[in-house]
Amino acid sequence: MAKERFQPKLHVKRGDQVMIIAGDCKGQTGEITQVIKEKNRAIVAGQNLVKRHLKPRMQGQQGEIVEKEASIHLSNIMLLDPKTGQPTRIRRQEVGGKKVRVSVKSNEVIK
Repeated sequence: MAKERFQPKLHVKRGDQVMIIAGDCKGQTGEITQVIKEKNRAIVAGQNLVKRHLKPRMQGQQGEIVEKEASIHLSNIMLLDPKTGQPTRIRRQEVGGKKVRVSVKSNEVIK
C-alpha cells in the first residue's frame, strides 16, 4: 500500500491571474488554466510555449509541429494583487468563519 504524502495548500488555483517571476517568460502575465498538484506545477495560458512534433497517424497524412503551453513550477509564479495588479504574496485569514486568501500588499480578499 502506497504511503499518502501530505499535500500543502497551494497559493494559486485555476482562473487566477499570475506573473511569471523566473525563467524564459519572466515578467509576463496570464491566467492559470490548470494546476498539477502532484508535481507542484501550473499551466499559464499563452505562456511558456514549446514546440511538439507530431507523427503522421494515418497513411497520406502529414506530420506537423504544434505549439503548446508547458507547465511552470509554482515557485516561479506569483499571484497578482486584484487591487493594484502587482505581484504579491498571500496569507490565509478567517473571514466570516471561512478561511480565505488575502493579499499581503493591499489586504484585499482574493476570490
